[in-house]
Amino acid sequence: MFNLNMVGYTDIIMIGGITAIAVYLWVSSKTKQTTTMVDLKKLKVLPSNVEDNSGAKGASSEKGLIEKMKSSGKTIVIFFGSQTGTGEEFAQRLAKNCRLYGLKALVVDPEEIDLEDLQRLNEIENSIAIFIMATYGEGDPTDNAQELYDYLQRGEWDLKGLKYGVFGLGNKTYEHYNEIGKYFDKRLEELNGSRLIPLGLGDDDVNIEEDFVTWMDKFWPIVCEYYGISASEQDISMRQYKLLNIDDVPEEKIFKGEVHRLNSYNRQKPPFDTKNPFMAPISVKYNLFKGTDRKCLHIELDITGSRLRYEAGDHVAVYPANDAELVDKIGKLLNVDLDQTFSLINIEEDATKKHPFPCPTTFRTALTYYLDITSLPTTQLLKELAQYANDENEKKSLQLMASASEEGKAHYNSFIRDEHTDLVNLLEKMTSLKPPIDHVMELLPRLQARYYSISSSPKVHPNTIHITCTVVEYETKDGRQCKGVTTNWLLNKPVLDDLKSKVPIFVRKSQFRLPFKFQTSVIMIGPGTGLAPFRGFLQERDYYRKEGRLVGKSLLYYGCRKRTEDYLYQEELEEYEKNGTLTKLNVAFSRDQAEKVYVTHLLRKDSNLLWNIIKEGGHIYVCGDAKNMARDVHDLLIDLCEKEGGMGKTQAVQYVKDLGQKSRYVLDVWS
Repeated sequence: MFNLNMVGYTDIIMIGGITAIAVYLWVSSKTKQTTTMVDLKKLKVLPSNVEDNSGAKGASSEKGLIEKMKSSGKTIVIFFGSQTGTGEEFAQRLAKNCRLYGLKALVVDPEEIDLEDLQRLNEIENSIAIFIMATYGEGDPTDNAQELYDYLQRGEWDLKGLKYGVFGLGNKTYEHYNEIGKYFDKRLEELNGSRLIPLGLGDDDVNIEEDFVTWMDKFWPIVCEYYGISASEQDISMRQYKLLNIDDVPEEKIFKGEVHRLNSYNRQKPPFDTKNPFMAPISVKYNLFKGTDRKCLHIELDITGSRLRYEAGDHVAVYPANDAELVDKIGKLLNVDLDQTFSLINIEEDATKKHPFPCPTTFRTALTYYLDITSLPTTQLLKELAQYANDENEKKSLQLMASASEEGKAHYNSFIRDEHTDLVNLLEKMTSLKPPIDHVMELLPRLQARYYSISSSPKVHPNTIHITCTVVEYETKDGRQCKGVTTNWLLNKPVLDDLKSKVPIFVRKSQFRLPFKFQTSVIMIGPGTGLAPFRGFLQERDYYRKEGRLVGKSLLYYGCRKRTEDYLYQEELEEYEKNGTLTKLNVAFSRDQAEKVYVTHLLRKDSNLLWNIIKEGGHIYVCGDAKNMARDVHDLLIDLCEKEGGMGKTQAVQYVKDLGQKSRYVLDVWS
């Protein structure tokens, strides 16, 4: 199971009358009231096949990046590279905070601009370019930053006059920690850019939120000095969106969970991708575990007629829905009619992003399909919510957690992180906190797609995509039950129900691929659901074996707790070993004996066999936990090169690194 989230802020705009009315009402209002009743029957809405500017390619460059900045008076441009949504959320937050210092910033998705505009940024007097860049996979740029990365790599562009700063998002459990952030910082300087703000590096394995706040604390004094302005925050409204409660909306004009186009789930039309997912029915679903309360689902998604294509090792993205019970709790805690239809309209006249998610919709739909209500509240959210706490002690607690002080960080860690306090728990614990629902929705991040390694091969299953995923459920320190959003949503999905069993999906290509030559031997290492892509690999190798092709050796090292409980696909694996598809099946049962046994123990026992396969050109694949297992395997490979290959430590480290660069040592891991 590959479980990374992916970014995608997309929706469909309401133009014409509704936008004009929204802006007019905001400008003319003399009070702090943020709710207005509008009759949508009198307003014009774009037809369902028209894209929102916030999602369309080149949207932010209708005038061109430079022209847009000039016309809006914005001097700071913030580019983001984001795969899970965090990078974009940080970019939006930084731009929002610019207003506290009287500055204007434009947030830009780099794949939506003319990259040549980078060389024209010096036309904007006193301009600053900020790059918030996540590292994805094995030191790769995110999908939306790939073109920008390639652009910087291939040319000797002259960026003289460009003042810049970089904040990288990464995870120290991965070998290529923050490689893209570091590359951008170095490469921009090589192209004659001037580093104005020191490189910031966020570590998602510890507390990336704290890292970003710490970087911003260094950011503001430098930027304020550059512009010659006070480094003190101004007391101004931070609201970006205006709430319009709307009555009598035609049913066909209301978004009901579609991620991009109105009625797209009812009017399915290829090609299917992140902005246009395919509604795949669940045709098969069952629990793979036996004799335990834990659950691991085998799910088969029917893609017949979709034209979706995948290869063994690819990932399938699933757009989930939040737990209806949690959504109802938010409605009750904030005293909101969840079935009220509304729209959130950007109050900035020149804003590219008209809505934070598809509108018009209902509060129930927004909280169910569009907003992440279970992630830990950011310090920015706590800071803006503090104003709505009527109890002085609760207000001070929120303000302290939102601060950058050591005391504030410690309080945030104990109250939010250690107790896993999400939005519902926060509202339950702080009974005087009653923020308006529209402000909450403005502050919450978008609910992102979840990614899973596909556990089937298209050679054997061309019309279905298989998922193998453990249902996430655990107890917090204070005794609450927390559930994984997507796995529990899939658990409760019916099978073979034409409407209710459908799951919005798309396929993302992966570099986790079998060798091009069938004769090449492979070593597959995947404890738990790390087995998923290897099931697809074995199906493919079995397919070619049955065709009479000469297939290389296949070794599998797989680990679980007990043979009788969580031995995934036992019959399949043993049959593959019996018919020769699997040269050697190695299973570590960690709890079937007094002394725990893991895959690394089995690998060490086979050190000579492994070295011979590697020496003969074999490929190594690792799938599963990045923090412990993958790191242990990496260290083991270095030891293997020393002991079996007769190398020194430095030579062994370089040898393993070379295997990775030649795509002979490939990882599909998560933290």
